[in-house]
Amino acid sequence: IGTSLVEWVWGGFSVDKATLTRFFALHFILPFVILALVLVHLLFLHETGSNNPMGIVPNPDTIPFHPYYTTKDILGLFIMLTTLMALTLFFPDLLGNPDNYTPANPLSTPPHIKPEWYFLFAYAIL
Repeated sequence: IGTSLVEWVWGGFSVDKATLTRFFALHFILPFVILALVLVHLLFLHETGSNNPMGIVPNPDTIPFHPYYTTKDILGLFIMLTTLMALTLFFPDLLGNPDNYTPANPLSTPPHIKPEWYFLFAYAIL
């Protein structure tokens, strides 16, 4: 069953254009399927309410999620986005590398070229 399953997934005897097309379609459609399932789940949960199979009485000294936590989260998001926009618009060069402002010379390569920290592992392989 393993060989026939592999051939069915691959769309042939080897990884080919059919395989890439199938996996591209899967990666495109799967998020929409998950979104639909989440929305159906929320619809059913909203209609019937949540279940308490243990029968434990909830603590009455709590506050509801909406509107208190929703408002708090939206306010935090607004403050974070405002700070990021202010940093980007008023101080665009604050976190940049000064070498980015050196005029490019296509005839000579600078001797101090080094990639960013997140590419150093690949640079070390060279």
